[in-house]
Amino acid sequence: MDILIRPAEPTDYEPLGEITAQAYLRDGLLAFGDEDDWYFQELRNVAKRAEAAEVLVAAENGRLLGGVTYVPHGGPLAELASPAEAEIRMLAVAHEARGRGVGQALVQACVDRAAATGTDLVLCTQPTMRSAHRIYERLGFTRVPERDWKPIPGNDFTLLTYKLTL
Repeated sequence: MDILIRPAEPTDYEPLGEITAQAYLRDGLLAFGDEDDWYFQELRNVAKRAEAAEVLVAAENGRLLGGVTYVPHGGPLAELASPAEAEIRMLAVAHEARGRGVGQALVQACVDRAAATGTDLVLCTQPTMRSAHRIYERLGFTRVPERDWKPIPGNDFTLLTYKLTL
């Protein structure tokens, strides 16, 4: 496996947006379940998040396999992180590339960035994302249930919190 993790380039934005949005849609991870879901559009908009955070991609032989958004401490895209923490958001791997270590490589790249600055790292995940939970736990993240939260007011949709203390 010769997977390269690198910062996203503008030419990556559209294909990465499709990989990310389709992964969430296909896995049933959108709160309202279809392409009309507001978050589906957010997932597609890589250019928007690249303006405010670091978007990383996994590529092999020039083909995108997935991506993740790394929000440095104090970044405007942080949903969960305190000002002293960095955050991982919108991790996605194309279905045909799953099971090859792509997700773990993307998370490890975020861990490396946080470690370089001595910043703890947090993320939120859905209860059904069990494969992702295994990656996080393998890399040393632990559950922080007291920080679980509901991003949609009036809805029972809950996100679980994981933290890596560096």
